Amino acid sequence: MSDTAMPTVNAEFGAYPQISFPTPEAPAGLYCEEIVEGDGPMVRKGDIVTVNYHGVIWGKDKPFDSSFDRHQPIDFGIGVGQVIKGWDNTVPGHNVGSRLVVSIPPQYGYGSYGVPQAGIGGTDTLVFVIDIISTTSAR
Repeated sequence: MSDTAMPTVNAEFGAYPQISFPTPEAPAGLYCEEIVEGDGPMVRKGDIVTVNYHGVIWGKDKPFDSSFDRHQPIDFGIGVGQVIKGWDNTVPGHNVGSRLVVSIPPQYGYGSYGVPQAGIGGTDTLVFVIDIISTTSAR
């Protein structure tokens, strides 16, 4: 646990994420906090993971993307460049059943251009709540 002020998130796996921010300014680095520790298999780089996620810009309420809102988890290869670096660098090493909150600066997210159509600016820090539903070895 770092002394970095991370957002507070409801600690209930599967529940719709509720996020409150401790400060108006986001931390400068990439940070991941395990809110709920799962007891399932550990996610490893190269696995196919299934997750529910909720993404907001630091300090904002409205999500720019949320599988919780769609009621549809997603799956993808982790640690292999299929998702943003912030995910590839933080999700492996956690167990199925875990709820994570991840603070992702632009260089680990969408870079200096952001994603204007999603309302993400090039200097925005992203916050994701990630529930790890399953993992399968892709080997």
